[in-house]
Amino acid sequence: MIVDARGHRCPTPSLKLQKAMRETPAGARLTLLATDPMARIDVPHLMTGLGGRVVSIDEADGVLTIVVETPGAPTD
Repeated sequence: MIVDARGHRCPTPSLKLQKAMRETPAGARLTLLATDPMARIDVPHLMTGLGGRVVSIDEADGVLTIVVETPGAPTD
């Protein structure tokens, strides 16, 4: 799933990503597109807090492409 937050300032990219994560299954990968440079800092903090992980962060032509993985299913 692609979450397009280009043109939005902090905290909107993280909020849009968090909303999209609620609509995806455990272990899913999402791609956030953001132009706010703070997303490079905010998203890893968000993922740490939620138990997910950042797979990659790339930047080209002023657009950050951040791939994250939602927290996996509990292993009880």
